[in-house]
Amino acid sequence: MKSFIYLEDGTKLEGKTFGVNKTVVGELVFNTGMTGYEEVLTDPSYKEQVVIMTYPLIGNYGINKKDKESSTIHLKAFIVREYAKIPNHYESYETLNQFLKEHDIPGVYDVDTRMLTKKVREKGSMKCLITSEELKNPEALLQDYEFPKDVVKIVSRKKKECFPGRGIKVGILDLGLKDGIINHLQKRNCSINIYPYDTKKEEIVEDGIEVLLISNGPGDPKNCTEVIELVKQLTGVIPIWGICLGHQILALALGGDTYKMKFGHRGTNHPVQDITTGKILISSQNHGYAVEENSLPSYVEKTYMNINDNTLEGFAYPKFSIKAVQFHPEEGPGSIDGHSIFDEWLHNLKAGEDYA
Repeated sequence: MKSFIYLEDGTKLEGKTFGVNKTVVGELVFNTGMTGYEEVLTDPSYKEQVVIMTYPLIGNYGINKKDKESSTIHLKAFIVREYAKIPNHYESYETLNQFLKEHDIPGVYDVDTRMLTKKVREKGSMKCLITSEELKNPEALLQDYEFPKDVVKIVSRKKKECFPGRGIKVGILDLGLKDGIINHLQKRNCSINIYPYDTKKEEIVEDGIEVLLISNGPGDPKNCTEVIELVKQLTGVIPIWGICLGHQILALALGGDTYKMKFGHRGTNHPVQDITTGKILISSQNHGYAVEENSLPSYVEKTYMNINDNTLEGFAYPKFSIKAVQFHPEEGPGSIDGHSIFDEWLHNLKAGEDYA
């Protein structure tokens, strides 16, 4: 069956359908990972987005039971050059096509993903319409679409969830939390309380957590006004960490600014440099917004920078034990270089030290 892709710049492409046959509109972005499509599909940070995979063959190792970042698919639609109809891996229990159908997600294949990716790089992320019908006026549907400002509310947990452990008591504010972050903290014996995005300061303080992690998530950080206010209230009360969207929200709470990137960073091999040591880490990234480096107050220490475009990738405020990174130390998918960050943060918290 045919599928049609319409972009807000007037581009029209014809491909073939896999997954389900339906009409959707979302924000078109691309991911450069050669593997990790299962994690991409289930990452809540891709909510409302149509994702192009730049690697030409997707689905060749099928779907397994351990690589998901949440219990469902979050993106709007999936675009690939070619998908494997017959995967080959000992852990695979179903195909990519079956997985998309189970979660009511449309896919398009047999399209020029290189051309599409170049278009996004040149013109920036844009609105994208996918349908099985050849439309005479797709512009109307594209113009009417707006990325939801309450997208964090949509993906966040509705109730507090607790995972007991023998170590440090970590609270996580769920803005679109990946399971990989939970898994890494559990491996380090942490006791974990996961809170909905709109949890109040009083509940968090009463629970006696030793640090609060502001998680990753989708959308514009400036729309998370409740979370920004909560972080302001908790600054100096308990240590705070931030990953991805959490990095941006911490910056805003401290008086900094954020901006929408032209096409963002989404992939598994982005090099970042530790400013203090000069060490290079290969990182997993998924964000369309960044912190404006020069907007941060003078007391904030910059800790990581992106080698490709010099964007800010991390900062610290040692006085109040605040630490944040823009990239994903838990990967999922990607390099394991960032795993040590969890060890460093926990070690310094345990030692009662300020850290940068």
